[in-house]
Amino acid sequence: MDAVRVALLREVLAGTEWLRSTRRFAGVLRASVVPHGGGLLLVGTEAYEPWHLAAHLTDEAAWSGVAELTPTLVRHHVEPGRGPHLSVGLGRLEAAGRGETLLVVAPDRPAPGLLERMHDARRAGATVLALDGGDREVRGLVHESLTVEPDGEVSLDTVQHLVSAAAGENGAPVQRGGRRFRDRLSRLADQLTSPPPARW
Repeated sequence: MDAVRVALLREVLAGTEWLRSTRRFAGVLRASVVPHGGGLLLVGTEAYEPWHLAAHLTDEAAWSGVAELTPTLVRHHVEPGRGPHLSVGLGRLEAAGRGETLLVVAPDRPAPGLLERMHDARRAGATVLALDGGDREVRGLVHESLTVEPDGEVSLDTVQHLVSAAAGENGAPVQRGGRRFRDRLSRLADQLTSPPPARW
């Protein structure tokens, strides 16, 4: 979804809680991945694989210059012969730990195996976030969640567009570990000398 469509969507939802909620959730996501240099794992349920969110986050990472938003799509079933970006199975979640972020998209109740892996990842130090359909067990396992009711006023697809767009927006700079004063000064100089964005 391009910036114009996101702007129109935001205009339609102006005055609702969705804009604030999606921006808050996106801020938590961004603050979780940026200081650690990435490590974003994205997984859905067996019935729902978040292809579109993976693509939108990858696009936002490129457009915003925040490479840390690029996710690794973790799949329940990996078909042979797929490229590396489509060949990461659930076993990857067993290695998730400190400095990594697990984003679970669960419009329905996940299978017990995924719930166990979420629990294990959290115990190992990973930050666990969820876009969920209201399941209590999912919400009890995560650090932050955003619930999208199946019969609510907005769809899960719409919320994913809003979250990915908000995550890529320029906000307050997030402190990255080990950055020297000279690096920060160089970044500021680049920002001050870059041409203004084109207006269409």
